[in-house]
Amino acid sequence: MKNICKDEYLEKVGQLSKEETERLLSRMHGKLPRRLEKGKLSRQEALAIQMELEDEQLQEWREMVKILKKTAKKPEKDKDAGKASD
Repeated sequence: MKNICKDEYLEKVGQLSKEETERLLSRMHGKLPRRLEKGKLSRQEALAIQMELEDEQLQEWREMVKILKKTAKKPEKDKDAGKASD
């Protein structure tokens, strides 16, 4: 079977405690748990894929927050400029 997850995530999975592993397993959704049940993926691979997906989602979320913060600051500057001219 070819390696479908990154080695760095497989290493991280190996360092997880039993509780952290169970939490990660409980957050799996979609096809991933079914592939694990059918034996198409090992538990380690499934956990590594889940961890990688969560990291990607976290990066996307951080980018969105960054954009929202930038857009939220712009109106404040416009309001301050309007007050100065009054």
